[in-house]
Amino acid sequence: MQRIVDGCFTFVAASGGVGSIAIALLSGLGYRVVASTGRLEEADYLRKLGAADVIDRRTISEPGKPLVSERWAGAVDSVGSHTLANVLAQTQYRGVVTACGLAQGLDLPATVLPFIMRNVTLAGIDSVYAPQEVRVEAWSRLARDLDLKRLAQTTQVVGLAEVPDVARRILEGKIRGRMVVDVNL
Repeated sequence: MQRIVDGCFTFVAASGGVGSIAIALLSGLGYRVVASTGRLEEADYLRKLGAADVIDRRTISEPGKPLVSERWAGAVDSVGSHTLANVLAQTQYRGVVTACGLAQGLDLPATVLPFIMRNVTLAGIDSVYAPQEVRVEAWSRLARDLDLKRLAQTTQVVGLAEVPDVARRILEGKIRGRMVVDVNL
């Protein structure tokens, strides 16, 4: 029986690579995952990865108030801008929000209220300058905690000749999961 950890996590742009992996990983660890997506037709895919619920990203992507009712224990945000500001404003006391993307924009139109009033932590995700020991721990956790069947559901392999079409589809927001380029195809 799966244990459910108190609280919810939200994953922005959930049907992309980061969100898909985060859903699979954290739901497997017992967290109740709520996925946010602009493509509600992907809801079945997100639920198969472990999302308990799927919400329309429009509910959190427009300018909002600096502090609203607590909704999330934590979040993995790959969008930034107004979406990140709204997630911060809805995060529970002592919650943690990770920021690893900027699909909506580079700006952060927020106030310090979530940090001061709720002790919310905003943690940046960096893979470029991470020290070797951090990388080894991260890969070890993925090897231990990520269900390979769920990982396979998120992965599409394409040949090098397909990259221009895949790039176009990425920019159009029509890609689901991770795209792996096999240079031998």
